[in-house]
Amino acid sequence: MQHTLYRTAKADPGRRFHALSDKVHRRDVLERAWVQVRANKGASGVDHTTVAQVEEYGVSLLLDELAAELREGTYRPLPLRRVLIPKPGVRGGFRPLSIPAVRDRIVQTATRIVLEPVFEADMAECSFGFRPRRSARDALRVLVEEAARGRRWVVETDIADCFTAIPCEGLMRAVEERVCDQGLLRLVRGMLRAGVMRDGEVRREASGVPQGGPLSPLLCNVYLHRLDRSWDEGDGALVRFADDLVVMCWSQGQAVRALECLTRLLADLGLEPKAAKTRIVCLQPGGEGFDFLGFHHRIVRSRGDRGRRKVTFLARWPSDRAMRHARDRIREITDRSRLLLPPQVIVERLNAFLRGWAGYFRFGHSARHLSMIRRFAQERLARFVRARHKRSMGFGWRVLSRSRPVDLGLISLYGITVSPKAGKTWREKPNAGGERRR
Repeated sequence: MQHTLYRTAKADPGRRFHALSDKVHRRDVLERAWVQVRANKGASGVDHTTVAQVEEYGVSLLLDELAAELREGTYRPLPLRRVLIPKPGVRGGFRPLSIPAVRDRIVQTATRIVLEPVFEADMAECSFGFRPRRSARDALRVLVEEAARGRRWVVETDIADCFTAIPCEGLMRAVEERVCDQGLLRLVRGMLRAGVMRDGEVRREASGVPQGGPLSPLLCNVYLHRLDRSWDEGDGALVRFADDLVVMCWSQGQAVRALECLTRLLADLGLEPKAAKTRIVCLQPGGEGFDFLGFHHRIVRSRGDRGRRKVTFLARWPSDRAMRHARDRIREITDRSRLLLPPQVIVERLNAFLRGWAGYFRFGHSARHLSMIRRFAQERLARFVRARHKRSMGFGWRVLSRSRPVDLGLISLYGITVSPKAGKTWREKPNAGGERRR
């Protein structure tokens, strides 16, 4: 079904789809949506129903009820539960997260399954966030390629309060460019107007896409696609990952024009760039760099060892914010409040975090930073052992060095980095933006 929708939308860019709501309550679509919701786990919504409780109640029974409500037009989403989660690497900073109920997450996922191929056919090449068969590494590869071509002026910014500032009416007009099925439009509009539960009171805002639902990233991309298609390549190479934007330019004048163009296009959408994160950077050896997608990017010059010529290239390694986030997470895992847990359990949790963190940041010039994080984890583990046995720090280091395996099994991060190179993709097979399978 998704491949058919994608090919149809790709073949006729002006077509509006009028028969989509019946596909949302198809049994196979709802079952696929349930599989994804269960795999993502997640907390309960305002009804306090968890994924485990849904399994006890009966998955088939719940899907039958949702299908009947969607078919008869009686489905009404529950308000979202608002929670504040700490921002990674930002001490004292919090991000508002809206958590739908499990049943609403199933319906949102089913709606995304139906809508995604329709809008994916229109998405621009400069968009990389929350799209099938595209990732942050694809966006980072574009920066390496453009820097190698000589684009050394960079405009970096992100959209201020993107998810909460998107106007609902403007978003619905963007959806209606491709969809005229009134049943599906009412369903999407109902999700946007479900409201958020705060202090026992439901509040409905005139703008904003609730950040935390399965459908929110797609709706954000649909709205920001207006920015992508209005962008003029003559103003620089745009790279957008959700609400984070970078423009690679040839000259300072082009960078200034690119920033003015970005500000104007965002204003037309009712959005604005975040002033604290908006700047123009000139990339040159010994100069400053910029942060994007967790990496710090900077132009460096190789040493020219073993008779090789010196080359200038765009290097990247974990940003200071990413390093702070890693240290904070390691401190949390090895906190004194967990002294009753065996050290082996702490090592398992450290390894799980380090595998995921290093698995992302190893695609860069990150060897020294990975070693620093591994050393920090080793030190925190030694402190944990010392505190657990109420001994000296030397005792903790002796336990780690004499244990078998060494360091109680803490994984090594040595020799795992992959240096990005211009003209060489990180994928074994080329990414065709989803068209290869479709």
